[in-house]
Amino acid sequence: MIDFNRFTLSNGLRVIHNYDPSTAMVAVNVLYNVGARDEDPDMTGLAHLFEHLMFGGSVNVPDFDAEMERAGGVNNAWTSNDFTNFYDVAPALNFETLLWLESDRMLGLAFSDKALEVQRSVVIEEFKQTHLNRPYGDLYHKLRSLVYRSHPYGVPTIGRDPSHIDKVTQGDVRRFFYSHYAPNNAVLAVSGNVGPEEAREKIEKWFSDIPSREVAPRTYLPEPLPEAPRELEVRAHVPQTCVVVAFPMPAYGQEGYIECDLITDILASGHSSRFYRRLLLGSDLFTSADAVITGSEEPGMLMLKGHLSDPSEKAARIAAERLMAEASELGYQAFRPDRLSYHLREARPGGVTPYEVERAINRFASDFTFSSLSYLQRAQALAMAEMHGEDINEIVPAYRRVTTAMIANTARRVLDPTHACTLIYRPEA
Repeated sequence: MIDFNRFTLSNGLRVIHNYDPSTAMVAVNVLYNVGARDEDPDMTGLAHLFEHLMFGGSVNVPDFDAEMERAGGVNNAWTSNDFTNFYDVAPALNFETLLWLESDRMLGLAFSDKALEVQRSVVIEEFKQTHLNRPYGDLYHKLRSLVYRSHPYGVPTIGRDPSHIDKVTQGDVRRFFYSHYAPNNAVLAVSGNVGPEEAREKIEKWFSDIPSREVAPRTYLPEPLPEAPRELEVRAHVPQTCVVVAFPMPAYGQEGYIECDLITDILASGHSSRFYRRLLLGSDLFTSADAVITGSEEPGMLMLKGHLSDPSEKAARIAAERLMAEASELGYQAFRPDRLSYHLREARPGGVTPYEVERAINRFASDFTFSSLSYLQRAQALAMAEMHGEDINEIVPAYRRVTTAMIANTARRVLDPTHACTLIYRPEA
């Protein structure tokens, strides 16, 4: 059970606070409701660029990192298609310094030409290193564009092409900042050795005067489901064939999202998972096999992925079929002679079992509980829960309410071969 209190400032900033007297530290986390999905299609990668620009100096703080170091603190950030997150850790005695730093860059950036040029170069170099010059680096560029034909999720967070970042101007930067990085578009979370009265007093001191802003609306349309299977084969300088089969899946909070998360655990988490036992131990074709979800705010992807020992086209076709066959079995419930209540008309050997569902739920509950022991991870989890409008203490119980029938029903609905998008990434001939 995580104790917390929450309040909202007059400018719309939502605040959630957790008091932890067991540590001498404090974590401050600012989660902005802006990500790659908010970019112009002709200027992708801007949200990721902003993650870097937010460290390039603000109205009253020319050197963010230097002030953080003076306070004995550390900081970092991440960007996704949906959100941008900044987090800071320091001794609780310097709590106010963290608030000063975060509030000043929420108030306004310095918009320095030098900072833009420096961070532009950093981001472009990162693009080249991680996506252009690395084996499989552009895999998700290919996969996303295969699954999403119109939705902004079709472009990874890093952007579509480095040339988009190369042409960003100060005017573009200012417009993007003032239409997204606003108190009424953010959640501030605090966890550590700062009491609730002190937290509220100092948060109001540093954040209440920041004006709310008009946040740019999202005007794109939902991505329609594929009407038929899609496939793309790519050849590149890679050591092995990689096969990915992606299925559109529900968004976070929608019916079936939790079930999809558990389905990937049943398939690929641990040595007792189906992929490990059947594809890795039971076959010479696969050198690795995995299943993951994107976990996005709008309908995302459930992905089945494998690297192969055989580079032939025939092996790739067989691998895709094996991945889908293993996953499709979860659309049924296993026959249980001792538990008649588990029977369905479609029940058959090989279907999902209550043990597998319980194991996946326990794994999630354990990971969630242990991660919450860290005040930093607790602050990030509280921020995300508040952004979602949910009680953090209800997340694990929601998983525990999932049944084998719910898993089977979701598997039949989501793992539909009609909606399969298959990427075959093979070595050059």
